[in-house]
Order: sequence, then C-alpha cells, then structure tokens
Amino acid sequence: MTQRPHVIDTIAELRRAIALYREAGETVALVPTMGALHEGHLALVRLANRHARRVVVSIFVNPKQFAPSEDFALYPRDMEADLAALASSRTDLVWAPDVAVMYPPDFATRIVPEGPATVGLEDAVRPHFFAGVTTVVAKLLLQCLPDIAVFGEKDYQQLKVVARMVRDLDIPVEIIAAPTVRRADGLALSSRNAYLSAAQRATAPTLHRVLKLCADKIAAGLAVSTALSEGREALERAGFAVDYLEARDAETLGPPAGHGAAAIRLLVAARLGTTRLIDNLGV
Repeated sequence: MTQRPHVIDTIAELRRAIALYREAGETVALVPTMGALHEGHLALVRLANRHARRVVVSIFVNPKQFAPSEDFALYPRDMEADLAALASSRTDLVWAPDVAVMYPPDFATRIVPEGPATVGLEDAVRPHFFAGVTTVVAKLLLQCLPDIAVFGEKDYQQLKVVARMVRDLDIPVEIIAAPTVRRADGLALSSRNAYLSAAQRATAPTLHRVLKLCADKIAAGLAVSTALSEGREALERAGFAVDYLEARDAETLGPPAGHGAAAIRLLVAARLGTTRLIDNLGV
C-alpha cells in the first residue's frame, strides 16, 4: 500500500518533526530537489532509504540559482504529481517552503564558493549559479539537520561544490553520490528533457554517445585534446551548440594531471534549440 508523504511548509513544524525522529534515535536522510520529479529523483530516494531510517525530500525551486534570462518562471512545477510519485518510494515527509519562508524580505546572506565552483565549467556559463546552490543547500542542511544528503552524479560539478562546502564549513552531514539514471538510449534523466521537441528528443542521446566515444578514445591512448576536439565537432554536426566539453580531474575538477595519473571525468553542456543539457562520464 502506498501512502503520500506528509507535507511541511513552516520551519517550526519541520523542526518539531525532525526532533521527534531524533528523540526516537532514528537517522535522517535528505534528498534535495526542485520538484518535477522523475525516475532519477526516485532513485535518490531509494538510495536514501538504504542509508537512513527516515527520508526527507525537499521540493523548492530556488530562485537564487536562476539568472534573469533563465527559465525560473517556466520551470515545471506539479506538486500533486510529485507527491504521487513519492508515494511509491518511502518518503516520510516533504519539506516544501514558499520563497518567502526560505528568503524573507530582509534576507541578506549568501555563500560564495570557490575551489570546484570556479574551474571554468558551469561557473563560466552561469556565474551566479553556485552561490545560489550553496546558499540554498546550506539552508536546507541546517533546516533538516540530516545525517546524510543524497545528490545525483548527473550534476557532477554541483556534487563536488556541495561536498567541498560541507567539508569546509564543518557541516556534520555525509554527502552520498547517486549514479546517473538514463533512458535505454543513454539520455540522462532531467526535468528539462520535457522542453525537447520530438525531433530534439531523438537527437539528444547523441550527447551521451559522444561522451562515451571520447572516453573510449582517451582510454585507448588518444590525446585528450584530440578526442575532445573530435567530440565537439560531432556534437555540432548533430545540431548542438556546445558550451563546453572538457576533461577534468575527477575529484578537484582542475586540469587532469596527465594520462593515467588520476581518474578523469568528462563533462559536457550543450544546447538543443533553447534546451540546455548537461552530462558527464568517467574515463
């Protein structure tokens, strides 16, 4: 039997609920989301359930990580569908604050991360983005006080930025990474996939295919720069406008030290029409 999770939208009620879990000696996991839930999000919830007795899913479309030219107003929102989806995966409560609760009118503080947040990937294209992400994630962690928090590897740079923030600020939470969930054709699940036309959806899996081809070439000994150049050309031929296709140290996101010296992560962001897709793959 499925049961819709309890929805909380005030900090006072959230703290009372978390306090009851703590009084019972129960561990707590947080799965931060912006709603528009799909199977990738539900995989995060299932992973959280394997690590903690209680699971909190936050649903909050964070305005601080959208630039004025981006799609905050258009970002898909459907709380009823989200709650129905969560009913199939054990979720104890949903933390769904209004913008005014998260950011009162006199809100005056933000986190400005460096390290993996300033390596010339998403930060080069969206310079506002990681300050918005780290500020809201820090608030969510302090509001929910979880033992663990689960983030997907699809947003790989974000995962590394959040992990560094938690470490640097001594926030007592373990960050757990969840593998990217894909369609059978390789396309990484994303709420923004809904923006793709039928023709664009048919083209979109090329992003993952090119990443895999680049990874195979690098593993076989081809120069990284050559593999990436060929990859960019392949994406452009397929109709993508490429923001970046880069090879980085998988941990620091800095330039790789050298072939075979450390794990390499390939990261890509590209647009099909007005829809921006990101993906990544280990070498």
